Amino acid sequence: MSEKRLKRQRLKKKLFTKNRLVVLNEDTFEEIFSLKLNLMNVFVVVTVSAILLISITTYIIAFTPLREFIPGYASNKLKKDATILAVKSDSLALEVKKNELYIESIKKILTGDLEYASFNKDSILAKEVPDPSKFKLNPSEEEKKLREQVALEDKYNLFEKAQAKISLVLFPPVKGSITEAYNVKNKHFAVDIAVAKDTPIKSVANGTVVFADWTPNTGNVIIIKHREGILSVYKHAASLTKAQGDVVRTGEVIALAGTTGKESTGVHLHFELWKDGFTIDPTQFIDFE
Repeated sequence: MSEKRLKRQRLKKKLFTKNRLVVLNEDTFEEIFSLKLNLMNVFVVVTVSAILLISITTYIIAFTPLREFIPGYASNKLKKDATILAVKSDSLALEVKKNELYIESIKKILTGDLEYASFNKDSILAKEVPDPSKFKLNPSEEEKKLREQVALEDKYNLFEKAQAKISLVLFPPVKGSITEAYNVKNKHFAVDIAVAKDTPIKSVANGTVVFADWTPNTGNVIIIKHREGILSVYKHAASLTKAQGDVVRTGEVIALAGTTGKESTGVHLHFELWKDGFTIDPTQFIDFE
């Protein structure tokens, strides 16, 4: 009998030799559990258990949402969001590039640095330039009259100047001395009227309050909308007696005079008058003194 054969028989005997696994009570030595097994059975059980464990783990990682809890694996939502952000980033980069090219073209036009298109000039036929001497360029009588009319308009301003047309009778908001008049050059589109503190400020006409609130620079401000596109503005008030949305009558008290706001230099009323989006000199329609 060869040596290899003897080794095989010994290994086979070890693998299939039956053993008993016994669990005893330590105090009474009573047998609680026993199990007959051999090395081959143990090897098979361990191998099958390992294969099952690897298969279950692989299935969980590949096909279930539990893989999101494993470090290194991203969730589907995160991948989707990342894809959307990547697409948006590409689109944004393309738009930025287009805007840069557009701005660069505008700069070239403004600076006169124009790049002429390169093309094969031989493939384009030059058009015939007409001789101006062949045409009659003398103006007709109608054209002469129109030119004279335009010249007179520019020189003497014959047409009606733009003026604010107001048919309303405006009530003085307060009575007092004008400390600073309406001045377009100084960008003072209002009149400042000096009055005593807590003097009642009244509405110049019937209307609706469109704004009534505190502002840092001009303090308590109230704005009233009247008919014919007229707005009256009252600033630096000590307090307001009307709120936004209130309907007021001519001469009704809407606030009390004061000196609120950073731009205020004393107790006075800063009063503005607007017509269709343009400022108007209030002294043309209201007598404050």
